[in-house]
Formats: sequence, structure tokens, C-alpha cells
Amino acid sequence: MKNVQKWSWVVALAGFLFGFDTVVISGANEPIRELWDTSSWFHGTFIMSMALWGTVIGSLFGGRFIDNHGRKPILFIIGGLYLLSALGSALAWDPYSFSFFRFIGGVGVGASSVAAPAYISEISSSKNRGRLVALYQFNIVFGILLAFLSNYFLNDFGGEEDWRYMLGVEAIPAIVYAVFVLTIPESPRWLVIKKNNLEGAKSVLLGLMEENDVDQTLTAIQSEITPVNSKDKRSFFSRKYRFPIMLAFLLAMFNQLSGINFILYYAPSILENAGFATSDSLLSSVSIGGVNLLFTFVGLYFIDKAGRKSLMYAGSIGYILSLSLVAYGFYTDASAYFNLSFILLFIASHAVGQGAVIWVFISEIFPNSVRGIGQSLGTGTHWVFAALITLTGPVLLDSFPQGYQIFIFFAICMVAQLLFTHFIMPETKGKTLEELKSIIEK
Repeated sequence: MKNVQKWSWVVALAGFLFGFDTVVISGANEPIRELWDTSSWFHGTFIMSMALWGTVIGSLFGGRFIDNHGRKPILFIIGGLYLLSALGSALAWDPYSFSFFRFIGGVGVGASSVAAPAYISEISSSKNRGRLVALYQFNIVFGILLAFLSNYFLNDFGGEEDWRYMLGVEAIPAIVYAVFVLTIPESPRWLVIKKNNLEGAKSVLLGLMEENDVDQTLTAIQSEITPVNSKDKRSFFSRKYRFPIMLAFLLAMFNQLSGINFILYYAPSILENAGFATSDSLLSSVSIGGVNLLFTFVGLYFIDKAGRKSLMYAGSIGYILSLSLVAYGFYTDASAYFNLSFILLFIASHAVGQGAVIWVFISEIFPNSVRGIGQSLGTGTHWVFAALITLTGPVLLDSFPQGYQIFIFFAICMVAQLLFTHFIMPETKGKTLEELKSIIEK
């Protein structure tokens, strides 16, 4: 069990870099726009959303790479992508070079959202899988919090060039992560499924569970993959997998239609519109990261106790309430602290619900044989919607300076998510990956 915890924490550090890389741009948003004097469309399309288009590429192709080459090598390469992106973005000489290096970091984010949850789900048991995979989400929000803190403390550190320090500091955790990844073994399920390496898989499993459980686990994995051949890959979009495909697509879509990335990326701008001064908006952004981290602990605690579906109910109701009240606050020109309080309620609802559930649920609903491509589909959907929403962010903020229309739209989408949770989403807690096959292959 100690190795399960240790290896899960190491791999989950990819989530820290994910969160840091995704949100650190919020502090550089306005300085970069002023420096290169870009239009709203250019700023949204290249500066702000280019990293997210990288995540689309990384997530769509990540599944193929982790299936063909293994989880561990890709996890190591991800660390190199983060390092290159951090240094390149900090040294960028024009908006095009900046966008390119942000794109590279995005590829790392997208690939990590496929590889890390898949790896952790494959080394954990049915009793602790939810909590361990959710460590990835914990590290995402921890990275988000530290990105907000880093932006706040580095503000004015380098004068007009402070944004370079904000982006470049990510190189330090990227190096640390890459070194630690070298200490983990390959996924035992991948060794069996893709390499037929039973001895290698058995060696890894001996470090994860009691010896008398190893043979039983190997037998379960082999029995689940016995009928699998090359035809299964070609038929991924066939009737056989339509239910898990629909689940992954809808869950990932609703994750972004909540407005979470819109708020995280444009937190300082939104808070300025709410009435905060620039320095106060950066500090208030830190409170967003803090609440996100605190309530992620709540999600981690309950995900294997209450289950995935219960957390989605709680999160959906919290979304609807908070987004509606934020819209009301912006419409009535309420105080900045009124708006901030319900933005924080929104963040708490996300952390307990979608934030805790998404990576866990997508990593467990696909059979072992197609987990890589299934993970790519779910995360790819997530990042396509994230990129579209972030791309249009500057235009939306310019077009609707009061902001209430934007939050009304997100609230309506969360009503649809609540209906999805109640009528379509199955519960997956307490079942092995092999047992879930009978539930999802309808």
C-alpha cells in the first residue's frame, strides 16, 4: 500500500504543473496585451487560448502514445514539455513566439490529463481508486493556488517584465517532477495488455498488494482482455462503446460549460469588473485558489464514501445557486465582496463536484483494452470546450462588461448537467475496473 500512495503522489504531481501552467497566464494577461498591443480577437485566439489548443492536441494523441509506448515514458516527456514551455514563454520575444511556447505547455497539460489518471487508476484498488485518482485534481488546484500566489508576489518584481518571472518560475517544479517520474514502474495493466509481460506485471503488483491477491488480479486482467484484438480498436466508435463514449463526452462538456476555466483564466479581469482595484483583484484571485484547494479536500474525502454521483448532485446544485447569484450581483451592481462571495461558492461547488469527479470517472468507465483512446476522447472533449470558451473570453468581457449575461448562460448549462447526473450517469464507486465493464458496455 505504501507504494500505491507513493507512486500515485509522484504521478499526480503532473496535475500540479497542469494547474500552475493553466492559470499562471492570468497574471500575465493584461501586461502582455498592453506590451504587444493586440486586439481582443488576437489576444483570445493566440495569447490566451493557444495553450488550450495545445491541450487538445496533447489529449487527443496522448491516448495513442500511452497505449503504444507505455504510461511512464510519456509521463517523463510531459515534464520536459512543461520545462520547455516555462523557459520559452519567459524569454518570448514577440506574441508569436510566446504563443508557440504556450502551445508546447498545453500539449503537456493535455497529455498529462490522459496519462496520469490512467496510470493511477491502473495501480489502485476499487476501495481507494477514487481518492487516489482525485490526487491528480488536488494537485491541479494546489498548482492553481500557487500560481495565483506566485503572480501576486511577483507582481512588480521585475517592473514591466514581471510577467516573465511569473511564467519562468514553473521550470523549477517541472525539473523536480521529471526526476521523480524516473522512480516509478510501468503500469501493470499496460504490461499485461500491450506487452503480455506477466512477470513484469507481477513484479509491480507485488509492490501494490498482498502476494495472495496478485495471481487473482492477473487472472482478472487477462480474462477481461482475452477477447480483445485489433478489431476492437477499429470499432471504438461502434455500438459496443457508445454508452461510455456518451458519458465521457457529456461529463467533459458540462465541466467547461460551468464556466470554470473562464473564471480561472480571467479572474483578475472579472474581479476588476466587480469593483476591485488591480492589486486587490490579484489578491482576491488567491482566495479563489485557496477555496478551490480547501473544498478539493472535501471532494477527496467523500468520493469513495458518498460516490461520484452524489458529489455531482451537490456540485450541480451549488453551481446553479452561485452562478445565478453572481449574475444577480453583476446585474444590480452589487458590492465587490457580494460578487466575490458567490464566485467563491461557485469554486467550492466545482471542487466538490466536477473537479473531484471528472478525471476519476473518465479514467474508470472505459475497459482496459481501450482506456487510452477513451481517456483521450473524454479529455479531448474537455479541452476543446475549454479552448473555445477561453478564446472567446476577451470578446465576451468586452461585449458584456456587466457580465451577468455570461453567468446566466453558465447557470442554464448547469441545470442541464443536473438532469444528466440524475437520468444518465451511473455510480462507479466500489467496483474494480474489470467489474465496471459489465455496467458500461450496454
